[in-house]
Amino acid sequence: MRADQSSVLTSSWFSHFWSSSLRSKPLSPVSETSVRTNSGEGLVRRLSLFDLLLIGIGASIGAGIFVVTGTVAKDAGPGVTISFIVAGGCCVLNALCYAELASRFPAVVGGAYLYTYSAFNELTAFLVFSQLMLDYHIGAASIARSLASYVVSLLELIPLFKGNIPDWFGHGHEVLGALSINILAPILLVLLTIVLCRGVGESSVLNSIMTITKVIIVLFVIIVGAFEVDVSNWTPFAPNGAKSILTGATVVFFAYVGFDAVANSAEESKRPQRDLPLGIIGSLLICVVLYVGVCLVITGMVPYKFLGEDAPLAEAFTSKGLKYVSVLISFGAVAGLTTTLLVGLYVQSRLYLGLGRDGLLPAIFAKVHPTRHTPVHSQVWVGIIAIILAGLLNVRVLSHILSVGALTGYSVVSACVVTLRWKDKTASQVSTRWISKSAEGIICLLTIACCGFAAGVFYRFGASIVFMILAAVIAISCAAALYLRQVYADPPGFSCPGVPILPAISIFLNIFLFAQLHYEAWVRFVILSIITVGIYAFYGQYHADPVSSNASIIYHRAPAEEAE
Repeated sequence: MRADQSSVLTSSWFSHFWSSSLRSKPLSPVSETSVRTNSGEGLVRRLSLFDLLLIGIGASIGAGIFVVTGTVAKDAGPGVTISFIVAGGCCVLNALCYAELASRFPAVVGGAYLYTYSAFNELTAFLVFSQLMLDYHIGAASIARSLASYVVSLLELIPLFKGNIPDWFGHGHEVLGALSINILAPILLVLLTIVLCRGVGESSVLNSIMTITKVIIVLFVIIVGAFEVDVSNWTPFAPNGAKSILTGATVVFFAYVGFDAVANSAEESKRPQRDLPLGIIGSLLICVVLYVGVCLVITGMVPYKFLGEDAPLAEAFTSKGLKYVSVLISFGAVAGLTTTLLVGLYVQSRLYLGLGRDGLLPAIFAKVHPTRHTPVHSQVWVGIIAIILAGLLNVRVLSHILSVGALTGYSVVSACVVTLRWKDKTASQVSTRWISKSAEGIICLLTIACCGFAAGVFYRFGASIVFMILAAVIAISCAAALYLRQVYADPPGFSCPGVPILPAISIFLNIFLFAQLHYEAWVRFVILSIITVGIYAFYGQYHADPVSSNASIIYHRAPAEEAE
């Protein structure tokens, strides 16, 4: 008897888990400005298009523009310019997908998590959140440590401090392997967290000042360096062939990661439907131009074989007798890291806010300060995690498991664009023989992702090109099936061109890059996914409420809908 009861309870639990995990957010065609948290207070719309552009640039360009350009150029040569253009082109595909969804759901925070919750289901959205959040947590701690190190380097330019600052204060002092003490990084995180808690206006001003400073320094570096360029250094343009350029593109792709931060500013944008797409795409294009300019300068100033490892751009200017530019680069690195860290902490708190509203996390994360209009509890929580990681751990050793969340999020967002287009048409839900068109479309999207991973693995381990061509052919066939067998609706607001082909290409390329990551990143993806499912099984499924008044998605109504 007890065995029968236990079997019934187990069956009931799995039934509830299955039905809960497949829930999705309903679409509610109401005003952009009507979103409020449980307390009746929402975030305040203070961000202009200019602010959004600076958020995107601030999140994408850190100290890496002064380092990664030269390190990749050591292998790709002057062809590193093409590497950045190719990687930028891939990111533009992702940006177009983000722009459509940001325009479609302009009223609430959540970004990739929000889009996934609407297009697919609750569990998939929670998985996307966890992968993104681990990237953000480790990334914030790592950036804080790098920022502390650069600040100490600037202080040591003053004779009084040179050689008198202990390692444990800013550079980090290793104690037991992964344990490494750093005092300055937590102090900087506390200061930035306070700024973010005070309000989006204050944090936006700081981000604007630092981002403008950074861009001015980068432009100054490009202009000064242009007068030192020797065009003979650009020959040969691709000394190690096209493969080194493609490999370089897989590396520098992550230099553009960050433009998606604009999508998480939806609830604080003054004119979200117009400004979010422009902010996402505009900030990315500006970053592409800046990166290409730095690449042309650094490879033109010094033969690629003689570029340094740690600070290639600074060393290039020093070799030309322009040491003051090297000092300026250090200031630019501090400004760049500050904005990257500030925006990263900002985005994390908004994601926690979204999950708190939906019930997937405790309600405390959904609270917004009644006068500051910021999610203070979420912001403090994010700051505490970053402070612990940056102050006690050598998080740089974990850098090779980063970018999993970004590539996962980008791929799912691209798939969301496709599914939401035909989810609006009831024809896609009607069964044809033994499978519905909706299920058929999802199978095609998953097959494209698998083909991208297979092609990436074949490329990584030097397999015959025949296998890569076979994977590409299968992916093309699935993209053709998506195009021919589904009916697509025109979305309100900005429309991503070339649906479903462009999102399909985006998914293929993202997962191709996923296959280039360290194998430990693959392990991290699997382990974190298992942990996330466990958290959802024992907490999320019982507390989530996607149809509550605070959780329903709000999108901007098309003119036709408003007329009705």
